[in-house]
Amino acid sequence: MATVLPSETPQYAFADIPEFNTASKKGDIPAGSIIVAGKNFGCGSSREQAASCLKGPDLVIVARHFARIFLQNSINLGLRTIICPNIEAEPGDELEVTNEKVFNRTSGKSFDVVPLPKARQAIIDAGGLIAYTRQLLLERARK
Repeated sequence: MATVLPSETPQYAFADIPEFNTASKKGDIPAGSIIVAGKNFGCGSSREQAASCLKGPDLVIVARHFARIFLQNSINLGLRTIICPNIEAEPGDELEVTNEKVFNRTSGKSFDVVPLPKARQAIIDAGGLIAYTRQLLLERARK
């Protein structure tokens, strides 16, 4: 990867999955699409570009577990990360994510979500740490 620009890194995120990578580059992956991952997702990804390249196409990541540094970088960037230790899904399954559960509409099964602490979720909901800080400063300035 010869760039670290958030506008350019998404094209490298799925280079080893050619069909998905091509669709992503063309913009054929709808915003809010869900990627289901296993345990320790993001392991070895201590740079924020690992999370920002997934934030670019506005993906939601549902994983059994996240690597600690990747999870913190994801929160700081506002990437929607869902911890769901027992998730079961196949490519093409229709999923619905709520704050409490992930529903696999294809299989009819539902899986509990491990909620993030409220402060971390607030950062994601604001769009990342910079947006969250800006929001707090504006609220304080109005007082």
